[in-house]
Amino acid sequence: MKLRNDDRQWGAVIKSFHWIMALGILGNGVWGLLMTGMSPSMAKINVYALHKSIGLTLLALLLLRLAWRMTERAPPDEPMPRWQRRAAHATHVLLYLLIAAIPLSGWWFNSLHGYPLQWFKLFNLPALAAKNPDMAHVAHAVHEYLFWLLLLVLVAHVGAAIRHHVFDRDNVLRRMLPFGRPLPRSPHEGDPT
Repeated sequence: MKLRNDDRQWGAVIKSFHWIMALGILGNGVWGLLMTGMSPSMAKINVYALHKSIGLTLLALLLLRLAWRMTERAPPDEPMPRWQRRAAHATHVLLYLLIAAIPLSGWWFNSLHGYPLQWFKLFNLPALAAKNPDMAHVAHAVHEYLFWLLLLVLVAHVGAAIRHHVFDRDNVLRRMLPFGRPLPRSPHEGDPT
């Protein structure tokens, strides 16, 4: 598998970012939903600290992914109707925005509570806002609703990829799978539709 993108599929670096972040986001999201039911204890504090550190890591991975993506030429879009191509691009932009907004809203929520924010107990990060417990409730709601919105967008994203794979039998999903190999080019590939 090549590290860089080519004219047929995404390279190993982008695929790694995609799948590591997908697993991290879903795992940390489920973790976040489950941890709120824990009774107050030192274990709960440690669980919250881990959730925050993973969220910050995902934010950093997003920035690295975007930096790498700016140095790489994307493979050409698979042949599909214009509306599908536009919907796919809009979905990707929305996913990137949500992946950034969720950890930032968590950082904001943490700051409004006045808690210190550490990354895996190695260093502290600055607060994004002054302590304000009343506003913290709003920030928590924003953080949680952004996650639910992300899940809805992910359902559309995954559903479209599966549709392309099962019904259209094209390379949309294959070219992002970790060991996926694109189908041979069709004689009509590249024709505008």
